[in-house]
Amino acid sequence: MKQNKYDHAYLKIAREWGKLSYCTRKQVGAIIVKDRMIISDGYNGTPSGFENCCEDENGATKWYVLHAEANAILKVARSTQTCENATLYITMSPCKDCSKLIHQSGIKRVVFIESYKDDAGVAFLQRAGVEVEQISNLE
Repeated sequence: MKQNKYDHAYLKIAREWGKLSYCTRKQVGAIIVKDRMIISDGYNGTPSGFENCCEDENGATKWYVLHAEANAILKVARSTQTCENATLYITMSPCKDCSKLIHQSGIKRVVFIESYKDDAGVAFLQRAGVEVEQISNLE
């Protein structure tokens, strides 16, 4: 019951963080939590030093836009922290490429709100032994 309360709270934070994204097609937020402490955050967007425009003139996402979970994991990589045994809270389930990063970073649990168009990333994480849970009924 207490874990459920924390899961909802962290997902709400991830949802708010996603609103910082400059992407117009989809705004995704991610929070990495370890020992009940937020160690990183991220949202989908362009790399540091690039213009804050995620879509091209046709509305397609630019190839170099980073996903929220990749941004959060990369922030940890630049710090003294580690993702080992952490939980990733994200507003959308991870894609195939991000699930590889999640597994390799040592994250052991992923909690998300909305499903991505392709569930191969979730299937990969489950196969790798990462606990994956969807909570779509946030108050």
